[in-house]
Amino acid sequence: MDLFDHAAQEHIQREAPLAARMRPRTLDEYIGQEHILGKGKLLRRAIEADRLFSSILLWGPPGSGKTTLAMVIANQTRSAFETLSAVLDGKARLREVVKNALERRKLYHRRTILFVDEVHRWNKAQQDALLPHVENGTVTLIGATTENPYFEVNSALVSRSRIFRLYPLEDRHIRILLERALRDPQRGYGKRQVLLDEEALNHLVRVAGGDARNALNALELAVESTPPDAEGRIRITLEVAQESIQQRAVLYDKDGDAHYDTVSAFIKSVRGSDPDAALYWLAKMLYAGEEPRFILRRLLILAAEDVGLADPQGLMVANAAAQAFEYIGLPEGVFPIVEATLYLATAPKSNTTTAYFKAWQMIARQGAGEVPDHLKDPSRDARALGHGKNYRYPHDDPEHFLPQQYLPRSLLGTYFYIPSSVGYEREIAARLERWRAAQRRALGIEQTVTLPDLPQALIEKLKRMKNDG
Repeated sequence: MDLFDHAAQEHIQREAPLAARMRPRTLDEYIGQEHILGKGKLLRRAIEADRLFSSILLWGPPGSGKTTLAMVIANQTRSAFETLSAVLDGKARLREVVKNALERRKLYHRRTILFVDEVHRWNKAQQDALLPHVENGTVTLIGATTENPYFEVNSALVSRSRIFRLYPLEDRHIRILLERALRDPQRGYGKRQVLLDEEALNHLVRVAGGDARNALNALELAVESTPPDAEGRIRITLEVAQESIQQRAVLYDKDGDAHYDTVSAFIKSVRGSDPDAALYWLAKMLYAGEEPRFILRRLLILAAEDVGLADPQGLMVANAAAQAFEYIGLPEGVFPIVEATLYLATAPKSNTTTAYFKAWQMIARQGAGEVPDHLKDPSRDARALGHGKNYRYPHDDPEHFLPQQYLPRSLLGTYFYIPSSVGYEREIAARLERWRAAQRRALGIEQTVTLPDLPQALIEKLKRMKNDG
């Protein structure tokens, strides 16, 4: 690098955003993630000893320090350090890096560490192109991803890597980073008289949402947009801080883990009859811009699956909320969504509709039984084959019930549906027991088979099998 290149680099560094300038350079400067980088932890020991021989995947939300940790490793290691962006670089650039790594190892016996930012954005073919070079040790991979690597990264790469989970920074970490930026004379604002009110600092910390980049960007905007007073002091008040970071950033990628984890928490809170938690997760989803119709579809499913006949009104309320939203839209359309959420969360619960999967599983294992002749359609073969003969019309009875055979003969006395004793289903249970007793007497059924409830994991598996055809 000549004198002009060095001057250009220094200029670029000075003009870089505050978050880039303040990026920690050593492990001692690194803030947070003590569960993997605390004193004596495996990853810290490997970095300090420069013995990072196995590939690693750093998984965490934006601003949690994944790229920063990679840069710390770059500063610490004696190995060559190469960087690729899965957003900008493809297989051609990867081939160039691998070629250099092979020459480096052959001529100088020097290892190469390859950092791939946003590695989950590479498609399967691109990730496959990296795999053999990781496997044979040509490069040691450090992959950074905001998405669950078990779903978004090639399973072969995952199996050859150690996964380290990074979490949003705590408020105390964000406070340290902001105070450090105010004091640092070279990279921060230490040479300028910046007065940050305590209320303003608290607001920046609180609204940053555990994202260091978000907090430092807000501080930079506040400082650079506030003119100094007559004495050259830049005063950052609560009002200035609120203008600089007006809305708390919520981690919520509609195709990522945060989306699925949040809606899972929402549904489980409604199922678990906790209206307060249900409202919290509902607010998070709508705050982050979730499609309301997606939420309503999930409530419709829950009303039938988890509330069921314990309160048949639940499905009607959920359906009415979905229809009302189509008439109203946002913002007022949130009220029918909230009403349905509260109704279902506080309703009695029954999942007896999953009895369907008992019947589905039996048919899948044994095949479908023959329809009894008296239940068959009489409009075509009544005269020749006797279809429909001896069928008894229940409404001819004053109580609108006549005991007769409805299942195939081999399944008589088999009970798929067992009503719960909760809510309206308690009435169903009493009524159904009278009908079943009459049916047993009329048909001479001496033995009955009550099929046990299926485990939830099996129900989910059967749902997928059904959907897959």
